[in-house]
Amino acid sequence: MEAMEIDSAGKDEEGKAKPVMVILIGAPGSGKSTFCDLVMRVSTRPWVRICQDTIGNGKAGTKKQCLTGAASALKEGKSVFIDRCNLDREQRAEFVKLVGPEVEKHAVALDLPAKLCISRSVKRTEHEGNLQGGKAAAVVNRMLQKKELPKLNEGYDRITVCQDEKDVQGAINTYTSLGPSDKLPPGFFGQKTSDAKVQLGIMKFLKKKDPPGCSDAVMNVSRDNTLSHATKEKDSNQVLESCEEPKMASVGSSISLENAPTLAFPSISTADFHFNLEKASDIIVEKVEEYVNKLGNARLVLVDLSQHSKILSLVRDKAAEKNIDSKKFFTFVGNITKLYSEGGLHCNVIANATNWRLKPGGGGVNAAIFSAAGPILETATKAKAGSLSSGKAIVVPLPSSSPLFSGEGVTHVIHVLGPNMNPQRPNCLDNDYIKGCKILREAYSSLFDGFASIVRTQEESCKDKFDKEFKGEVQLEQGSRSGDQKAKREAVCETDMNKKFKSFVKELGPNVGSSVDGKTGGQSRKAWGSWVQALYDTAMHPERHKNIIEMSDDVVVLNDLYPKAQKHLLVLARVEGLDSLEDVKKEHLTLLKTMHSVGLKWAEKLLCENNSLTFRLGYHSVPSMRQLHLHVISQDFNSNHLKNKKHWNSFNSPFFRDSVDVIDEVSQNGKAILKDENILSMELRCHRCRSAHPNIPRLKAHIGSCRAPFPASLLQNGRLVFSER
Repeated sequence: MEAMEIDSAGKDEEGKAKPVMVILIGAPGSGKSTFCDLVMRVSTRPWVRICQDTIGNGKAGTKKQCLTGAASALKEGKSVFIDRCNLDREQRAEFVKLVGPEVEKHAVALDLPAKLCISRSVKRTEHEGNLQGGKAAAVVNRMLQKKELPKLNEGYDRITVCQDEKDVQGAINTYTSLGPSDKLPPGFFGQKTSDAKVQLGIMKFLKKKDPPGCSDAVMNVSRDNTLSHATKEKDSNQVLESCEEPKMASVGSSISLENAPTLAFPSISTADFHFNLEKASDIIVEKVEEYVNKLGNARLVLVDLSQHSKILSLVRDKAAEKNIDSKKFFTFVGNITKLYSEGGLHCNVIANATNWRLKPGGGGVNAAIFSAAGPILETATKAKAGSLSSGKAIVVPLPSSSPLFSGEGVTHVIHVLGPNMNPQRPNCLDNDYIKGCKILREAYSSLFDGFASIVRTQEESCKDKFDKEFKGEVQLEQGSRSGDQKAKREAVCETDMNKKFKSFVKELGPNVGSSVDGKTGGQSRKAWGSWVQALYDTAMHPERHKNIIEMSDDVVVLNDLYPKAQKHLLVLARVEGLDSLEDVKKEHLTLLKTMHSVGLKWAEKLLCENNSLTFRLGYHSVPSMRQLHLHVISQDFNSNHLKNKKHWNSFNSPFFRDSVDVIDEVSQNGKAILKDENILSMELRCHRCRSAHPNIPRLKAHIGSCRAPFPASLLQNGRLVFSER
């Protein structure tokens, strides 16, 4: 994050920003100490952590000692974290009253689920305050009964409420980037939900050891919380959008369908196979209707990358006409290799529309799944079969070492091969739809039969586990025995399903959800899906596209299909193997200079047409679309396609790497510096005056009239291109 400029109201008489006192609020295990450590390790602002567990020369002390220590640090001009539970208003009041207007008073409430806090507290060892083990669970439960979330009328300048790990990471980013001369905007940030009682069943949780699958995270992630990731609009900077939210099971359901076995499958009759979509959609709905009730509580989800997908639209309408249960079958827009991390959708089985060789390569779903799962999927597939016939499917258990297992909770991949109508592909049916439809029906039957076998195996495992766990228990009265045992069995089954997600519902980190290709550390390589191959195809085959405005042996230039400003061009590298800035090495320096030169030429040409514009040339650290491309974008950001925080921050934060800086870094170090995607969740700030705004409409209204000079950092080294008028 770039240094945030502040107004004089946020500075003391010497021009420095006021010190900040941040009162952390949260139960034991909510991550308060970790929050402090992560910020203090990186921040350029001087911070002091006041912790009652260590205030007495490394041992537990008193609240009075904390007040004294805080006052002393603030008097020295340092900012302070108050690391106590501070769960009720009374506990916080003395700290708020400790200082006057010369200090900014902030509250950060880590309002995380009780089960998460308890699980962490029970499992930790060598805790500073010795709050661990069984004792910790009782303490956390008791303290949460008195929880009061902070309110601005308590005297705070700013309140941030974090209700999940994504919120926490966002708050850490905000305070990490708060430099010595910066000031955060006042107000209430985060979800303003009413104070929730401790989750039902918490005492039952306390009476027994951690159930299988309970890790340092919430066992059952709520779709209401996580699906927000999937409601963003998809365009050139966004690949995911939920097309339809299924109706979930009622509260009284014995097992939430959220955690039911779920198969996510693409259309087997892929675009590459040139199969008629009307016929394909009829067959999908026909086979879903046949299987959906045979699968019990299991779910089927048809997935496509595009929100404008014709096959999704056709299937959705036809399924509605057939009154197919929307809890058990629905459509979803998203990357099939990132359905949990980006869409909040638990899918333990995914289908791969593969090739007859069962090999990685090609494009679309097959390439994406093999890449996301890593080489181990190819090895596991080889152990099952060497090839596949049209209309057949093969179930491949995914080893736990696969990134798809650990990152997304996918336990099985089902390879399935559909019919081909493309004469450029093997086994073309020459437009024989009688045979083609027969093969497609067989393919979906094979796919759903494979999924049914997985479901049966899980149910048998649950039954065996139930028999072992409850064998020898005191039998209930005959009249209620059957129902109670059924409830217990289903509870065990649900816990067992949670165990499948044990290794991927983790404390969210900076690279959560990223697909990897075996690399460790640094930026993760994306598993490119079919939609995001568009720029690659344009660069490699420009003759197929009409929107090209310049073409050479090295580059292709075109207007961005979803421009984020009045003028927004892309300069594409015409080199294989350069998917993104991560792939750039010193040997590509000449190409980078060529791309910059071409981009500069077009910026100057556009300035001749409108000399009021200002341009910036740069790359996204982690692009949404494959193939290295340089953005040439005017700084008015006047566009209907600029709609959300990610759009804005992808061009107005350190995530956007200026072309001149990239060239310098590659020249000196052989690679460019990349910034993490978490930066995209930072607050909305004007790119000129750096003032903060609560939403995009307010920001757009402001930048339309803002005439402040650009920050000095942008005015240096040719980062901005403008007319010498």
